Amino acid sequence: MVKLNKIYTRTGDKGDTGLVGGSRRAKYDLRVEAFGTVDEANSAIGLARLHATGEQDLMLKRIQHDLFDLGADLATPYGKGADKALRIIDSQVKRLENEIDQMNANLKPLSSFVLPGGSPASAYLHLARTVTRRAERIVCALAVAEKINPVTIKYLNRLSDFLFVLARITNNNGEKDVLWEPGVNR
Repeated sequence: MVKLNKIYTRTGDKGDTGLVGGSRRAKYDLRVEAFGTVDEANSAIGLARLHATGEQDLMLKRIQHDLFDLGADLATPYGKGADKALRIIDSQVKRLENEIDQMNANLKPLSSFVLPGGSPASAYLHLARTVTRRAERIVCALAVAEKINPVTIKYLNRLSDFLFVLARITNNNGEKDVLWEPGVNR
């Protein structure tokens, strides 16, 4: 369990930060950028939760916990002691897939891309989706540079799909979706 007695430590005042296991990296390091962007996605989901109720709120809360797990995973490089690290696992990805399938079963197929908006909840979910996509791109770049848990990429990919489908659900099951009209302003 994490225990935070003191919020500022001054250990990062020279531009580096600690990883799980004690090693330090520059704050602009790709690994730090990856878990920092996952944290940003989590914050965007927190905004979406302000407009969520019932099962939708519970699903988003579970995802926020998953994203802290994923951040811990990314903050723990492979190496000595990493075998005991908290890692994202396939069952977390599978849960997202099952929820996507259940939600998507009641939606009409799309005839165009969806513009972010329609309702406040949907707009915040689209914001969370785009930040999640950015996190995914950064984690993919990190995977080229060093070893990571490959399930983190799967999870982020599925999460962006989940957030898209939930955004449609919150838009009155897609009825309030704002569809892209190619070239409408030409």
